[in-house]
Amino acid sequence: MSRTPVNPERLRELLRDMLDIYSPSGKEEDLTEFLQGWLAKRGLPVERQEVDEERDNLVVALGGGEAELALIGHIDTVSAHELEDFGYAQEGDRVTGLGAADMKGGCAAMIEAVACLWEQGVRDLPLTLALVVGEEEAGDGAEALVNQHRFPWAVVGEPTRLQPCLNNYGYLELNLNTKGERRHASLGGGRQAVEDMLRLLLSLTAFLQNKRPELIYNIRDLYSSGGGFVVPEGCEAWLDLHLPPASGVSEVAVEIEELVARERASDEGLEARLDFETMQAGYELPERGPVVEALKQSLAAMGRPWMPGAFRSHSDANQLWAAGVKPIILGPGTLEAAHRPEEWVSFGQVLAAAELYYRLGLALSGREAA
Repeated sequence: MSRTPVNPERLRELLRDMLDIYSPSGKEEDLTEFLQGWLAKRGLPVERQEVDEERDNLVVALGGGEAELALIGHIDTVSAHELEDFGYAQEGDRVTGLGAADMKGGCAAMIEAVACLWEQGVRDLPLTLALVVGEEEAGDGAEALVNQHRFPWAVVGEPTRLQPCLNNYGYLELNLNTKGERRHASLGGGRQAVEDMLRLLLSLTAFLQNKRPELIYNIRDLYSSGGGFVVPEGCEAWLDLHLPPASGVSEVAVEIEELVARERASDEGLEARLDFETMQAGYELPERGPVVEALKQSLAAMGRPWMPGAFRSHSDANQLWAAGVKPIILGPGTLEAAHRPEEWVSFGQVLAAAELYYRLGLALSGREAA
């Protein structure tokens, strides 16, 4: 197997610095500033793309014009489980820190790969590196990116154990609200919003388990209007549903609407409202095309098998697909290790990801690693 110029120590230092900068969604500015300086210091043509008044994506267009492929990573994370202990640590091959798997490890690998291509003089390549904000919440970084830039293919560095995922689950985010009567907590009877919500959720989850067992659902938030020693007049729940590509998002949404309507019809006193905050379709890519072939070639050069799979979570890839881009999801780490108090990634996988992205860039240019 031929060698690549990927620098393990530089990559480790970059990942360490990224993990030591707190960058939850909406507060990515410090990391954006650091990465812009890191890229500019090495002479790469990095540009800011405004997302809102205080937040920007970073875009590096190697070829200077239209790109055939974009390497895309999000630099935001979920909020820290413990603000006093969110940064970099390493024991053996395991690197821990908020965002290590999702997805600062993937971002660091992409940055190192593009820096190596630039340093090796591969500067006419139709490849763009995009470091976007906001993926963990509204996806506004990806939305801004596709509104201004065009590229037919993308590799999104979400954690897949370096397994190329050509299939991506769809996503439904729904909000339920119930209303009751606010009164003194010592008084029984009447409509209780929380009780109505619990019945509605039990009915919905039973339907999903029995009629849609292929779906993955999560009751993300459940809370009442509160107010002290009172019966709360309102209750609200947020649910996430992840759907295999073959399951139609709109069809499932209609089925849930019908279920809520049946619940209201069977109980005239039930005040329940259903809203869909996000609806993103899944997709399945065929195992062919120039980027797929270049990826197969790059994996083979590293002695890795071609074993495509499905990514079971939503990501920026769903928005890219809706915008006409063909996204392959491929990055170091695992979903199982993400969004946990002790989030971690294998540094060996981050290093392998950097080598793979570098080889992919060379393969697209018709070159081979020396």
